[in-house]
Amino acid sequence: MVQKNMAVGKSLITPVPKDNKLKKIKKGLYKSRYLYIMIAPVVAYYIIFHYVPMYGAQIAFKDFNPFEGIWKSPWVGFKYFIQFFKSVYFWRLIRNTLGINIYGIIVDFPMPIILALMINEVRNRIFKKSVQTIVYLPHFISTVVLVGMLVSFLSPRSGFINGIIKDFGGQPIHFLSEPGWFKSIYVWSGVWQNAGWGSIIYLAALTGIDPSLYEAAIIDGSSRWQRLIYITIPSLIPTIIIMLILRMGGLLNVGFEKIMLMYNPVTYETADVISTYVYRRGILGAEYSFSTAVGLFNSVVNFIILVSFNALSRKISETSLW
Repeated sequence: MVQKNMAVGKSLITPVPKDNKLKKIKKGLYKSRYLYIMIAPVVAYYIIFHYVPMYGAQIAFKDFNPFEGIWKSPWVGFKYFIQFFKSVYFWRLIRNTLGINIYGIIVDFPMPIILALMINEVRNRIFKKSVQTIVYLPHFISTVVLVGMLVSFLSPRSGFINGIIKDFGGQPIHFLSEPGWFKSIYVWSGVWQNAGWGSIIYLAALTGIDPSLYEAAIIDGSSRWQRLIYITIPSLIPTIIIMLILRMGGLLNVGFEKIMLMYNPVTYETADVISTYVYRRGILGAEYSFSTAVGLFNSVVNFIILVSFNALSRKISETSLW
């Protein structure tokens, strides 16, 4: 009797034909075809420029010869990694790269948050839109033009900064030729250029806050400052954490183009970073395997930092990238 019931039960479960599954998949693809078309260029970009080049990362472990190609070049293991670790420039590069990034996190990271909170508190709509437009504009200035402006403004002869210093009886300062000034100039010029653009994410997060929270707080007699402290900022914390994790994931990455345009041999002591060192050894010096090893080391360390901070954030705040 039991076997008969089991047989009946099995007969009731009819497998879905493969043709029906394919039809459902095709129907879903057709229904969302415009979304797939929109995302296709992004997927193609990452595949072509990020994943396909990963094949070439193996030259970090080979004595690469362009005439023999990647596959036929002799294997040397960790030779170039050890060479980099023993280099007299290793600790200088790590110190400068971390120093600029940590300085940027302390100064540059909070600025878009503060700017977004200030803009959010403006009640005059026309003035608010005008301020937003003005603070966004520097982001669209090219790095070359930005550095040209810095050279002009900080010139010891004709720059208006040194003009102000001389008007107060001081001596002109060669800002771009003194190692001690390099990090501050790099970071604060970045604040001016990117703070407005970075505030867009936080302004978008602020629009998602439930207005009823503010209405209830007003009824309870809270001031604007109290609403900022107890409603606005706590609502922004998940977004701030996500952005901080992403920022920490690039702790050993510093903008290559801007550094290259700003620094010179006199300021190598504080300005030379991993990316510029890779450029000089890899492109100018044609040491492809060595520069690839340095770049791979940089990427692996950044990946480890990203995963570690993501796990730490998930454990402490329950907010993470994954």
